[in-house]
Amino acid sequence: MAQPSLNHKATLNRRALITGRVLSADRIVPPPGAEIASIIVQARPERLAEVEAEIIALAGCEIHGRDPRGKLIVVTEAPDAGSLGTMLNTIQSLQHVYSAALVFHAIETA
Repeated sequence: MAQPSLNHKATLNRRALITGRVLSADRIVPPPGAEIASIIVQARPERLAEVEAEIIALAGCEIHGRDPRGKLIVVTEAPDAGSLGTMLNTIQSLQHVYSAALVFHAIETA
């Protein structure tokens, strides 16, 4: 059985698609812009400053609001939705964080 061609004129069939022979590096176009999100974080009030410092240390995160009862408004920017999800999971996993909820999400185009 003949192997599908590795050039740009490869026919689209199931095997070529699964094995990645359809795309070449010069044909992959990254999406423009970035993912921007707003996250509400509920944390232990007595540990709020500590949680705030941990969030600020994360790349792309800023604190835009703070309530001494344990709430933070975090705005974050990520290159793609997967990175944004990872950021949300990272914040949720911080010690002294009760919850982190995505409340706004937008894709900013270049």
